[in-house]
Amino acid sequence: MKKEIVKEAISLFIQYGFKSVTMDDIAQHMGVSKKTIYIHFPKKEQLVLETAMIHIDMILNQIISISKHSKDPIIELYQLKKEAMKHLSNEKNSPQYQLQKYYPNIYTKLKEKEFKTLGKLFISSIKKGKETGLFREDLDEDFVMRIFFNGIRGITDIKLFPIDQYNIDELLIRFSEYHLRAICSLEGTMKLEKYKKEMNL
Repeated sequence: MKKEIVKEAISLFIQYGFKSVTMDDIAQHMGVSKKTIYIHFPKKEQLVLETAMIHIDMILNQIISISKHSKDPIIELYQLKKEAMKHLSNEKNSPQYQLQKYYPNIYTKLKEKEFKTLGKLFISSIKKGKETGLFREDLDEDFVMRIFFNGIRGITDIKLFPIDQYNIDELLIRFSEYHLRAICSLEGTMKLEKYKKEMNL
């Protein structure tokens, strides 16, 4: 039953947001009593934490798969941006917004897991870019990786970029190009311009 509750909760949370969905809503959708839900999850925050962690694992696995199959680090970054857009939204009922606003401790845990899982992957991508001549040879991989994560966290921070004033898609596009132009070699910059024309990046 616990797995069924989590599965139903993930579906509802993604659609309506973590704050908007009540334990009553989940019970009603499952056709069970609210007591059944509380037996497995005495507090809603416990259910939010478990569903958020399972959902982030799914997203991280998809990112890892994209990274493995990208033909070069420049395309990889734009493919990751495209994947990120599936999970980010400017709506106030979006999971991203509601976690930040109503469950900041859980949101922090997700960011920590994200950094721990993807840090080495991004360093590997930077090294590949240097080896192929697309990124500058003098880059400090660890520094660039941390700056990248800091930038991503910044543009998704609803206090820094309020959702009623900024579009997350546009922010991701601007940040991706800003990041690449800072680390690309001359060859990499030329390839970036080529991709922008050919693929409308």
